[in-house]
Amino acid sequence: MTDQPPEESATPVEQAPRSGLRNPKAAVRALGAGTLILEAIVLVLAIQPIRIMGGHLSGWGVAAVIALAVLAIVLAGMMSHSWAWAAGAVLQVLLLACGLLHWSLAVIGLIFAAAWAYAAYVRRSILG
Repeated sequence: MTDQPPEESATPVEQAPRSGLRNPKAAVRALGAGTLILEAIVLVLAIQPIRIMGGHLSGWGVAAVIALAVLAIVLAGMMSHSWAWAAGAVLQVLLLACGLLHWSLAVIGLIFAAAWAYAAYVRRSILG
């Protein structure tokens, strides 16, 4: 017998995902959906404290917050589409713009924009 390296097969061998996850796409979708669901919950729960603590959140402001929460829930269900990540970023910009209605919405927008940026970073690092 000779000490020759084994020949490489003609068919490429499927490599394991870099992250070690069984289904990295599903994990990334769940991360994005979880972030959006948490954002929707925080938005809905923030309405009453803003109104009680002296915030003059008008009916239009409440409607805008509820609309953003509903949009976040819808986007969470659509995370299997690649465009949903860009739409999630637009949602964060819209929430920041709602800071014009009340400053606390801008604070919530900054927090969730940072969370969304981190989720996008994780998506990029896992999926490449």
